[in-house]
Amino acid sequence: MKIAFTVYGEPVAQGRPRASTVNGMTRLYDPKKSRDFKSYVKLAASDHRPDQLLTGPLELKVKVYKSLLKSFSKKKAAEAERGELRPAKKPDVDNYIKGIKDGLNKVIWQDDSQIVDLHVSKFYSSTPRIEVEVSTLTPTHEEEQICLL
Repeated sequence: MKIAFTVYGEPVAQGRPRASTVNGMTRLYDPKKSRDFKSYVKLAASDHRPDQLLTGPLELKVKVYKSLLKSFSKKKAAEAERGELRPAKKPDVDNYIKGIKDGLNKVIWQDDSQIVDLHVSKFYSSTPRIEVEVSTLTPTHEEEQICLL
């Protein structure tokens, strides 16, 4: 099974956890921007929710499209749109992935620990967005035989 959808808007990288102290107990929480982004991902994914949450090993492919930089010349902007100029700057791709994976828990799959194959790419675009594709991986013939034993 394959589920593909797009989350429109500027991609948000997972922020560092914040800490507060309540009654002498330290409490960690997500920054507001990260929490809001996870909720937005959850909302965008809910239109593509399967009848039953996906189980077993999954493959996740994500393409992150960041806004073009204002400092880009027309030539650089055109190169960026064609994918010839890529964002090799912070934030890291894994920080984008954290928010997306958390947002898809209990919407597309049970838990993000099911992801065994992960492909992430960063690009520039005049239309900032995140393209997500989730695929179930069928067990190989060898794995099926082990399960039968």
